[in-house]
Amino acid sequence: MKPGLFSTGQCTGALTTDDFLATYWQKKPLLIRQAFPNFEPDLDADDIAGLACDELAEARLVTGSYPDHDWKLRHGPFAESDFSQLPADNWTLLVQDVEKHYPPLQDLVKRFSFLPSWRIDDLMVSVAGPGGSVGPHVDQYDVFLLQATGTRHWQIAESFDRELLTDCELNVLRTFDPEQEWELQPGDMLYLPPGIAHHGVALNPGMTWSLGMRAPSQADILLALGEWLAGSRNEGERYSDSGIQPVERSGEINAEAIRMFRELCASVNQSEKMFPEFLGAFLSAYRLAHQPAPPADASSSADLGKALKKGAVLRHNPWTRLLWLELSGTAMIFAAGSSTVCSVNTAINICDPSRLEKAADEFTEDELSLCRQLLNQGHLYLD
Repeated sequence: MKPGLFSTGQCTGALTTDDFLATYWQKKPLLIRQAFPNFEPDLDADDIAGLACDELAEARLVTGSYPDHDWKLRHGPFAESDFSQLPADNWTLLVQDVEKHYPPLQDLVKRFSFLPSWRIDDLMVSVAGPGGSVGPHVDQYDVFLLQATGTRHWQIAESFDRELLTDCELNVLRTFDPEQEWELQPGDMLYLPPGIAHHGVALNPGMTWSLGMRAPSQADILLALGEWLAGSRNEGERYSDSGIQPVERSGEINAEAIRMFRELCASVNQSEKMFPEFLGAFLSAYRLAHQPAPPADASSSADLGKALKKGAVLRHNPWTRLLWLELSGTAMIFAAGSSTVCSVNTAINICDPSRLEKAADEFTEDELSLCRQLLNQGHLYLD
């Protein structure tokens, strides 16, 4: 895989990442011709099919076409015979989290490091035969659609009828009138912000690699916040109505009660410590497909130090998410929902994969101790 323009901090030509974020990010679509020149994928269609047979992989097989709307959806894991029985056209195999199953693809994901790491969901690979599609649809997240092999015809619309098909497992639009369309060749990439209707159809056998940048909804956050408060020792403040006046109408939740309940809920968001801690725990665990598994053998900080001196490298477990935030001059590291207090410098060194690999053999005893803890919890591993 050849270096792409994103790896040098550019989208295309004179357009810098600052320009991209200011002009396009979450605002309007952008077609980037040869975002990755001479792109050569690390995995081929057979590799993806093999991964779709793994019990740990989230895989789907879609057949059908638009406007026939003869859609059928099957979930994996699949058997090799499932693929040998596929029709000649109008099928698509989709596999999620491919960069976690095959960690070398993290190098591709790093090309998008100008965006917050907690925004990146996963790299989904779509393998399709001629006519392969999942129908015209709308995503509520940003996505970068990189053509890996073959040619794909994309159509998009910003104004469209939002009615979905009924009795269909896929969220397919009943009708779709495109406003723009292109053919993407290997190395070309299409960026789409949330809420843009799009329809991609394979013109020949090929692969599309989709990097999804999901963001939680209000419902996601409020539900998680309630669970976090319920599971923590600190339940937060409790409703109080000191100074209440005698009620005149039985059973009424009056305006004053509503005001106090609203202030009670708002106080959680305004807390200098409580809400940031919740947010770190929530974002570090949001949409993780699997919890990292601890290694079979625990490691002591002394053993870790010796291993690093001998050339071993500490790396992030691709199935975890390491984030941090600064609170009153110290830092909290969050790993798949759990948290640990450390120094700001330690958090920077451990949460940045490139810094972790380079600086680990010079870590202090406190940093080694924290690395050992994360290693024994499965969030880091020794390579």
